[in-house]
Amino acid sequence: MVKSINTKVDLVIKGNSHMGMADYGKIMIGDKGFEFYDIRNVKNFIQIPWEEVDVVVVSVLFKGMWIPRYALKTKRNGLFTFSSKNPKRVLRAIRKYVDANKIVKSLTFFQVLKRAMTRKKKK
Repeated sequence: MVKSINTKVDLVIKGNSHMGMADYGKIMIGDKGFEFYDIRNVKNFIQIPWEEVDVVVVSVLFKGMWIPRYALKTKRNGLFTFSSKNPKRVLRAIRKYVDANKIVKSLTFFQVLKRAMTRKKKK
């Protein structure tokens, strides 16, 4: 069994990890970090300490009415993408440990296209 890095747990909720194929499990947010535990495979887990989180990227649709997924960008290991039953509760729990300035919206589809077009023109 995997030992949790948290000493105090604020929130446990059903969620998915989108690292390759979607893994179903539980998301745990506590005083030491963000954790994901797969339901089917005990050895499949993700533990991210709060000191390691650089930015939390949130995908927002319909002016904040729907948040399909969010990602934690770490300083060394890249981007970890998750979704959950109630993403607003998860983001509120994360906000207690990560500075609100480091929680950002992801770019929209049209912003990505616009950025790609302006870079082509500059070259």
